[in-house]
Amino acid sequence: MSYRVAVVGATGAVGREILKTLAQRNFPASEVAALASGRSAGQQVSFGDDKVLTVQNLETFDFTGWDIGLFSPGASVSAVHAPRAGKAGCVVIDNTSQFRMDPEIPLIVPEVNPQDLPKFAKRNIIANPNCSTIQMVVALKPLHDAYKIKRVVVSTYQSVSGAGKEGMDELYQNTKVSFVNQEAKPEVFQKDIAFNCIPQIDVFMDDGATKEEWKMTVETKKILDPNVPVIATCVRVPVFIGHSEAVYVEFEKPVNVAEARALLAKAPGIEVEDRHVPGGYITPIECKGEDAVFVSRLRRDPTVEHGLAFWCVSDNLRKGAALNAVQIAEALIAHKLLPAQNRG
Repeated sequence: MSYRVAVVGATGAVGREILKTLAQRNFPASEVAALASGRSAGQQVSFGDDKVLTVQNLETFDFTGWDIGLFSPGASVSAVHAPRAGKAGCVVIDNTSQFRMDPEIPLIVPEVNPQDLPKFAKRNIIANPNCSTIQMVVALKPLHDAYKIKRVVVSTYQSVSGAGKEGMDELYQNTKVSFVNQEAKPEVFQKDIAFNCIPQIDVFMDDGATKEEWKMTVETKKILDPNVPVIATCVRVPVFIGHSEAVYVEFEKPVNVAEARALLAKAPGIEVEDRHVPGGYITPIECKGEDAVFVSRLRRDPTVEHGLAFWCVSDNLRKGAALNAVQIAEALIAHKLLPAQNRG
């Protein structure tokens, strides 16, 4: 059985990664439509090694008869067109922040909470979580099942691709001008990102946290467990692709490092590279293009009674966005949750 798939935001960094991921995983698509704004209509985007799709205008596209819509166009655009697609019978998997905390819409990481998938039926929309949240909850899930999490403290080191192509361009330009002693003018970021770290991602909220830090807190509760408290400090770093996180977890039960390492090594979606020698860990440059969440630097946290510390990295454009969305679609098929309509 095959499915008609519409990729919305197909000219953006995540949209292009979705098209690449669909092709690489041989997703059972009988037809794929690439959609974007009217100003991008007529452009061409690659689908696999030998196919090119002509971008169609999202504003005028009819979703009737399409099975799956993989959306990454920006929250304000999803707010308009995701419900329109859902009402036409197309199941939307949305990468933006628009629907994540809507109580009627499930927020899904397939390795963590596939049991929540059927909740999509009310609105025909599934939300894809924030990239930094995804990799953390994948790593936390097997540990929570075994030891029950009491508290999570996380510091993130997030690449500029989290801010889209514009963020990547700004890092490149600012790095280049720094070598000729020219002043770099920040436009995408709050300060010069070249050779710098910026402890602000998104806007500040009333309690002093940024919205990115708030997202990690509330999304973890919705996906993993509403009783798990999280405090995050999210930092933008001069890395093109790949988010890194230093995670400190306090558990209710005693945790053994060797046992935790073994649990993580056999959990879906995780690869453990934890050799206590120089270079015996994974860095963001090594995770580019990879599907897994990589866990390293596992060790006991002696500052709390049952504590564990670890380092995790993941390609934020793949597992943090495109791959997770495609895996949600694959899970819908595996669980026979897609409504029957025009399929080849």
